[in-house]
Amino acid sequence: MLKRTLFFSNPCYLSSKNNQMLITNKDTGEIKQVPVEDIGFVILENYQITFTTNLIQLLSENNVAVVFCNSKFHPTAMLLNLENNHLQNEMFSNQIKATEPLKKQLWKQTIVAKIGNQANVLKILGKQYLNLLEYAKNVQSGDSTNREAQAARFYWSELFGKDFLRERIGHPPNNALNYGYAILRAAVARALVGSGLLPTLGIHHHNKYNAFCLADDIMEPYRPYVDLLVYNLNQNHKIESDLTTELKLEILKILTFDVEFENTKRPLMLGLSQTTASLSKCFAGEIKKLSFPEII
Repeated sequence: MLKRTLFFSNPCYLSSKNNQMLITNKDTGEIKQVPVEDIGFVILENYQITFTTNLIQLLSENNVAVVFCNSKFHPTAMLLNLENNHLQNEMFSNQIKATEPLKKQLWKQTIVAKIGNQANVLKILGKQYLNLLEYAKNVQSGDSTNREAQAARFYWSELFGKDFLRERIGHPPNNALNYGYAILRAAVARALVGSGLLPTLGIHHHNKYNAFCLADDIMEPYRPYVDLLVYNLNQNHKIESDLTTELKLEILKILTFDVEFENTKRPLMLGLSQTTASLSKCFAGEIKKLSFPEII
């Protein structure tokens, strides 16, 4: 079932009753309700939003990712459930015991899939892409020769022009990319938890200050979906330094975009669960290949 994403940018009071989220508009007093079982993400963008602890507990029990935004309206934190799988202890154990050779092979697969999707983005847009296919062919275990970075330099130059620099704090459309990646990161973390995995323990990223290293790993092949969306939005709307609510809502639609797995299409949100489930099976030794979608 495809879950809903709820975006709150105005003052409101959020509570629960009979497994429903109650949304009370603080200005008008109007009350709306949404079944909690239908919700996948809640994004809070206003400092005058208040909520009950009962609601947060209910959202957690239903594996709803609650995303908080800062004063600049950028996602900065999230709440996730850490007890969402009945085989939790076994899953954690398999993940913790994963060998370095296994993690290096999984990272190689991840980077090959990422570069492949970057190439497909450029191909769809009628840009040069063949160099990326060569980079993908030459990715080694653990990406020891850093083909990811080499591919990125070519990719961004082709996608947005030779003067574009991909930076966290940079000229637009960097801000739109950052927003999309933050939403994608939250979605990946939610899917990892749903598959019984710890988002903190990465296969490649290992920053001790990063609570979502594994999410940062697994989201890599999905980033090009955000890139393609932002490219098209930039062509049609000219993204400025301050993202409008309209543009944010357009970027949020990324979670419902269709992605393709070996001729099977499903919404990206469900595709992430397929990917994280395959990762759990790789850790358990049941399979050797991660399941990533391909941009067609």
